Parts: sequence; C-alpha cells; structure tokens
Amino acid sequence: METITNIEVTRGKKITSGKVREIFESGPDELVIVTTDRLSAFDVVLPDPIPAKGHVLNQLSLFWFSMGTAIVKNHIISADVNDYPDPFRGDKRLAGRSMLVKRTRPLPVECIVRGYLSGSGWKEYQKLGSVSGVKLPAGLKESGRLPEPIFTPSTKADIGQHDLNIDIETAGEMAGHDVIRKVRDISLSIYSMAAAHALERGIIIADTKFEFGLLGDELIWIDEALTPDSSRFWPLEGYQPGGAQPSFDKQFVRDYLETLDWNKTAPGPRLPEDIVKKTSEKYIAAYELLTGRSFVWR
Repeated sequence: METITNIEVTRGKKITSGKVREIFESGPDELVIVTTDRLSAFDVVLPDPIPAKGHVLNQLSLFWFSMGTAIVKNHIISADVNDYPDPFRGDKRLAGRSMLVKRTRPLPVECIVRGYLSGSGWKEYQKLGSVSGVKLPAGLKESGRLPEPIFTPSTKADIGQHDLNIDIETAGEMAGHDVIRKVRDISLSIYSMAAAHALERGIIIADTKFEFGLLGDELIWIDEALTPDSSRFWPLEGYQPGGAQPSFDKQFVRDYLETLDWNKTAPGPRLPEDIVKKTSEKYIAAYELLTGRSFVWR
C-alpha cells in the first residue's frame, strides 16, 4: 500500500487541507475526512510521509470514539467507503484512512487533558508553578504523574504557528463559559476512561488533545481521538519520572529533530530512512497494544 501525502477526489470539493487531514464536503450536513501519512512536528509539516500512519490514526480514532459513546456522542456516520455518497463511494484510496462524519461548528479551542507533567506543561510549570492557570504542588518532576488529571486548553494554531496554553477563563471567553465547563468535564471523563484502559495494556497516556463541535446546541466529539499524533503514549514498563520517557508517538521524531540545526520553521528537514521506519513501527505498536487487534494496512 502506498503512502499518501495529498489526495484529490474527482468532483469532490476539498474545503480544507490541515497538517495531516484533508476535509471534503459531501453535502450540507456531512464531511469526508481523509487522514494522510503526513507528519507535522513543531507545527511544521515534514517532507517525508510515515508509512501506515494515516490508517493507524483513523482506525485508532474509530476505536476510541466507539469506547467513548457512553460519555459523549461523536461525529461518525460511517467508515465504510461503500456507504459514502458519490463521488467518494467505493474509492479504495480512502478505505481504512477516512470517515464520513456529521458537520459541526468546531469550538475555537483545543481541549487538552494532562495526567502527567511533560512537554509545554513541564516548561510552564518550571517557570510559573502552574499550567494554564492550574496551580500545581511544588517539587513535581518531569514526566511525573499529577495528583489528578488537569484540563489545560490551548489556542488552535494554523500551519507554521504554535498553539498557546490558555486558562479556562480565556477559553470561556472564546467559546462560551458554560460550553467550556461542559467540555472540561467531558474531556476529563474520556481521559480517565482511556487512561485506565491503556494502563491495563502497558501504555501510559501522559496527555491528549480533544476537539469538540456543536451540532445545534449539542456538544459532539470530533476530529481525532487519542492517537499518537494527539497524545503522548509512554510504555509502562521502565517508566521512571525525572526526565523524558520513551514513546510510541511522534515525540520520537521531535527528539530526533532537536538534535539538528533547524530553527523549527518551514521547510522541515528530511527524515532518515531509519527514523521513518521506526516511527511507523511505533505507531503500529501503539495501535496493536491499545486495541488488542493485529494491524491490517488495507
């Protein structure tokens, strides 16, 4: 199966091309979201695709969306290309890496839950003793487990820009205070469910990003769900707070990029073949551990 970095569908109207996903209009109330094999790091899309990545992200999202239905509705209509409307119906290029979804009004903030202290959260804690306005105890270690998971929203960055951590008050001003309080509670509930499931399978979900949209007045879980792109996945075996952890996610690529003389602006550097291969293997390993299924790249 070939990697895909860009896709066009004859007579299909593409309405946006994000860092990883291509979104097509399939009617006034529906979208077709196609997950490519592109990889972004530090908000820059890198030139080398990661084999199987689009399929892993799409299939893992479907797994988590299904698990989370008791907590919140999601935007999935179907992931079977034979159910899609024309001109997408039966397009084999879309099989396994796409979903037909309800069209919502996405909230203008990203909803991040942290169970462990890492990444931008760790950097902010070192400076301020807090993350997104949430005061934390003194003496916490990098990668340490937090006393309880915290909700730390951020802005949504365009390609080439960086997300910014914001407090819940600012997020409420952007999306509505009642809405933000509701997505905070939902986000924490989903994270708790998923983190417990993952621990049983040997993976720590250190943090993750959720996105929500409004369908009328109803909150809907949208976009992707607890993937190696939107989360930090660490192996439970050998976990030791006090520094960076091995990972099943794109942190592996970030760590490689940090060794380069690159200013983290476009264009991104080429990735060596072994980095591409190992990254693909990590994505597939995360899928198989979390779902208990053998990965089939179809």
